[in-house]
Amino acid sequence: MENTVNEDRKWKILSSEYLVRRPWLTARRDVAELPDGRVNEEYYVLEYPDWVNVIALTEDGEMVLERQYRHALGKTCFELPCGVIEEGETPLEAAQRELLEETGYAGGEWSEWMVLSPNPATSTNLAHSFLATGVRKVAGQHLDATEDIEVFLKRPEFVRDLLVDNQILQALMAAPLWKYFYERML
Repeated sequence: MENTVNEDRKWKILSSEYLVRRPWLTARRDVAELPDGRVNEEYYVLEYPDWVNVIALTEDGEMVLERQYRHALGKTCFELPCGVIEEGETPLEAAQRELLEETGYAGGEWSEWMVLSPNPATSTNLAHSFLATGVRKVAGQHLDATEDIEVFLKRPEFVRDLLVDNQILQALMAAPLWKYFYERML
């Protein structure tokens, strides 16, 4: 299929002002000229590093899931192993590192599954999803100081039921999981 994602109709940035510059939140206000000459005086953009998440299946065919509290939503949720791509890492290296650090699982066969934009209207980053099959437990967790993650192994049918029952709330994780189940017709 022809790539339909391109830069035609791109806006011209007339000026930018950073409102917040912190490690986990960078916000700027742009003044942008649209292709027809109109000017948008106040357009807000959130700059984030790219992210990764992993659909990881063990040698026994179980999915590696995490449960953790998400403060902005005020809920504890099932999720895929995920994280930020560190400077100098490829998306694959980041995905493998995050899976190992957060769950202790590694190895297996890896492929890039899909790439999504969290919100192309306001966010600059992409989320790279990977499929890892045949992973195995090789270490304990090595969590960041602010992480509190429980690891679970669940049958794919359980995860599909979570999706159907709206129990996977993170859209950037639900999308690759829906694709996984669609392609495998579970």
